[in-house]
Amino acid sequence: MIKGVMFDFSGTLFRIESTADWLRAVVADAGLAVTESELAACTSQLEEFGALPGGVPPRRVPKLLEGLWAERDLSAERHRAAFTALAREALPPSADLAEALYARSQMPGAWRPYPDTEDTLRALRRRGIPVAVVSNIGWDMRPVFRDHGVDHLVDAYFLSFEQGAQKPDPRLFRAACDKLGVAPGEALMVGDDRVADAGAEALGCRVHLVDHLPVDQRPGALAAVLQLF
Repeated sequence: MIKGVMFDFSGTLFRIESTADWLRAVVADAGLAVTESELAACTSQLEEFGALPGGVPPRRVPKLLEGLWAERDLSAERHRAAFTALAREALPPSADLAEALYARSQMPGAWRPYPDTEDTLRALRRRGIPVAVVSNIGWDMRPVFRDHGVDHLVDAYFLSFEQGAQKPDPRLFRAACDKLGVAPGEALMVGDDRVADAGAEALGCRVHLVDHLPVDQRPGALAAVLQLF
């Protein structure tokens, strides 16, 4: 019987804006005159290097950044260094934009909840099922939950950069289960990563995977979780 639920953040409960919208917003804020063709070319390069946290995964990581990339979620400093370096590799219209792009990715307005996020969390709360967010991440995304009005529906957050461990390390899942007061065999992990999130299975947790899709392409995957009870 499931008595507690852990959710991943990016690609599970929320999704970052598109790379094109992300770049366009930062360019506009900087007051730069950039043509549509230049924006399109830079967007493609940013996606090539996976420079948007929570966005399209990199198709290639420069060899000099491979070590940093592998450990990016273990500290705020590594996370910033990895993603700003990838943004610079994409040759944005101005070198200064790398930091601005990274800052934009942490703004609550850059993130959208999936259509069924709030309803699913509310349904779990009504049933008395405690909820934790367990995420590989290098920054505090609690403001995203507060800004979208769902923070009060989450009982605890276990973030890799705060814990010094990243999924699939079972320590993250164990800590979340302990905080929720449930045994691993009574917990469900909901995420979008078949390696990181499925790591909870090694601890004895049940795992349910959803697809990491744009918000408008995934209207009801989280609601399906309620059918598992």
